[in-house]
Amino acid sequence: MYRFPACLLAILALCGFRPAPPLPPPMPVALSLVDRDSGDEATPYLHRGQQWVAGTPGHRYAVRLRNLSGERVLVVLSVDGVNAISGQTAAPDQAGYVLEPWQDSEITGWRKSSAEVAQFVFTDRGDSYASRTGRPADVGVVGIAVFAEARPLPIAAAPAPRPAPLRAQDARAGRAMDAPASAAAAAGRERQQLGTGHGAREASASHTTVFERASHAPIQVTQVRYDTRARLARLGIVPGQRRDSTPRAFPGGFVPDPPPRWR
Repeated sequence: MYRFPACLLAILALCGFRPAPPLPPPMPVALSLVDRDSGDEATPYLHRGQQWVAGTPGHRYAVRLRNLSGERVLVVLSVDGVNAISGQTAAPDQAGYVLEPWQDSEITGWRKSSAEVAQFVFTDRGDSYASRTGRPADVGVVGIAVFAEARPLPIAAAPAPRPAPLRAQDARAGRAMDAPASAAAAAGRERQQLGTGHGAREASASHTTVFERASHAPIQVTQVRYDTRARLARLGIVPGQRRDSTPRAFPGGFVPDPPPRWR
């Protein structure tokens, strides 16, 4: 009864058949940008191995973080190469936000205190917070470094979607707080048009919590680059747009009909 399957497996082995390798584990945290003035989540475009989104000058935006796992994670958030909590030049070992299992939350600005943030606003590159503080090299990128917890609680089942607070970790003190993570060449950086400004203050409550990292190295590093739609069109990133404005000898197709004569 069981001989045929056994023989079949042996033949497959002799023919060089190998089981497909296991799929890599999914990234625990999803990163996206949300235009707070339009309410739309920015559409990501893949270009030469990098994710790009288009921003609108003058619009406020939020960084949306979604924990896709049943465990707590620490997310160090970098905006234009600056830590969004401490204001330091960003590094993975710094302060970050702690996401509860399956949590979905939005970071709306630079943290000013446990009660307030200064809004993230798309602005001219020279007016960005990073440029104004003498750090223009990495303007135009939002990134996260994600860490697993050393002693996680039991894995939780995915609940129905509901709002939940975030927590931000103070790396130096090993604490955290609750609240509502440069590939381009130098020439490419100079063409960057948008940056993230230091906007108006708004309420954003937070408090500290304990989080022990399971390792020194992050388990995930993800970044999203952004700029104006016009620049993304010139780069050929936005579908259906011309790559540049260079004149062409043959810009059209066949000869169209002329307009009607006046009677």
